[in-house]
Amino acid sequence: MRKMNLIVLMLFAIYLLAAPLASAQGGAEQTIKALTEQWRQALLKGDAAAYARLTAEDFITIGTAGRAFTKTQIVEFLKSGELKYEAYDYSDVKIRLYRDTALVNCTLNQKGRRGNVELVGGPYLVVLVWVKRNGQWQTVSWQGTRAAPQP
Repeated sequence: MRKMNLIVLMLFAIYLLAAPLASAQGGAEQTIKALTEQWRQALLKGDAAAYARLTAEDFITIGTAGRAFTKTQIVEFLKSGELKYEAYDYSDVKIRLYRDTALVNCTLNQKGRRGNVELVGGPYLVVLVWVKRNGQWQTVSWQGTRAAPQP
């Protein structure tokens, strides 16, 4: 009986220790979800200032056409109006957290232009990487790859 009480007490202690961790994970997931939406809206609205605030200085994107761009290049495209979206929609969003890193996997469908070239609509499989530095989340990487037809 004494052994059983000790086991119950240990399980209860584990539960008490794990509950805040689960709560923190849920809070971080909601934060990443909200930040991803803000980042998406910044691109959709051409809001270079919001995009710059949410994006780390060492950010690199591998665009859907297979070219790499820096934060500075994308900010300039947005400021000049060279990059303009009519639609930039994420679906099937999945968020995975690893301490101070979050991976967002989703499907992207887009409509827009870069200069005089119309962007290919999609669907694309996307990974967006967020890192928490000095208490602030910023995205450090984005990659979109054309989705293959499912068998």
